[in-house]
Amino acid sequence: MTVLRCLLPFCLGLLSACASLPPPAPVSASAESFALSGRLSLRQGEMRHHVGISWRHEPARDEIFVSGPLGQGLAELTRDATGARLLTADRKVVTAPDWESLAERALGARLPLSNLPHWVVAVPPAPTFDVDGWRIEVREVADGRPALIELRRDDIEAVLRIDSWAP
Repeated sequence: MTVLRCLLPFCLGLLSACASLPPPAPVSASAESFALSGRLSLRQGEMRHHVGISWRHEPARDEIFVSGPLGQGLAELTRDATGARLLTADRKVVTAPDWESLAERALGARLPLSNLPHWVVAVPPAPTFDVDGWRIEVREVADGRPALIELRRDDIEAVLRIDSWAP
């Protein structure tokens, strides 16, 4: 649980940085469905973590699985019409009406996560930009979608490598 306690705030902080960009439209039934899998490397000072991310997004539902380097599950996040839920590796469940409330309950901070699906499928007009104190750089694009994204804020650095996309 110690690793999860370190990783979850970083992962949600990463997601909050991405989600705070102005979206092209609010998340709705017209939002694009996709699935992606990749790897997230996190560094804060001397602390380093590497996790796998598998995300299935549909307009009415999200499922995000966070796994350790050997594939063991660390956390599962879901969102649907009934609300948002975090299930940890030790089977602890945290529920809330939406992503923002879930972040507030799990971390004590309300993070703007609802528009993340729009951001992750869009390539920004500039490869480097600043959002809420985060420096975000899209380092690689493949097939018109981000493939490698670096984020920095204070002494936190995150690198998201998206290995595969599916419709």
